[in-house]
Amino acid sequence: MRLLVVEDEPDLLESLAQSLREDGYAVDVAKDGRDGLHKAKVWEYDAIILDWMLPLVSGIDLLHQLRKVKTTPVLLLTARDTVADRVYGLDSGADDYLVKPFSLSELVARVRSLIRRSAGQATNLIEVGSLVVNVANKSATQEGILLDLTAREYALLELLAYHQNKVVSRTMIYDHLFDEEDDSLSNLVDVHISHLRKKLGKDVIETRRGQGYIIHA
Repeated sequence: MRLLVVEDEPDLLESLAQSLREDGYAVDVAKDGRDGLHKAKVWEYDAIILDWMLPLVSGIDLLHQLRKVKTTPVLLLTARDTVADRVYGLDSGADDYLVKPFSLSELVARVRSLIRRSAGQATNLIEVGSLVVNVANKSATQEGILLDLTAREYALLELLAYHQNKVVSRTMIYDHLFDEEDDSLSNLVDVHISHLRKKLGKDVIETRRGQGYIIHA
């Protein structure tokens, strides 16, 4: 899954990006609201982590403009902790609100929850037939047996599972699995699909020629 972090404190931005990447997310960053708004409009993010107080364009103004065109889940970060501030932030289009300083584990859990709810998933377990994807601990089992997946293979499987019974295009896979720093090869999706098929069975993921891939429940 791909995230955008918009934060003007360099140390916090670096820390968040590194921690989220270590947790298996593809992460883009922006240091001001103008750049953040541009990226939020151009790319299809699974969630956005947005600081309230930003140079050039504030987090609230970014939200107002973004909500005219997109419904991307947004977690608002701020040191403003009054009830009125929280209400204003949520009413401005944020899906969740986290006050600084915060626990990194809580932030990751909130992001995970935003993505899950956005996909219409009620729990951390996505069931696809005998396959179960656990988005909380980034693991998957098939018929109760734990699968040995790389981080990128897991990310691809999670994306397909969230969209089970629907075709997922190659463009969508690239948009959601690779960040702006990735130097992606044109056949990288084919490579990961091939590796997943070897581990899941060749019939679990179907190729729709000219359209993409689909995983069936």
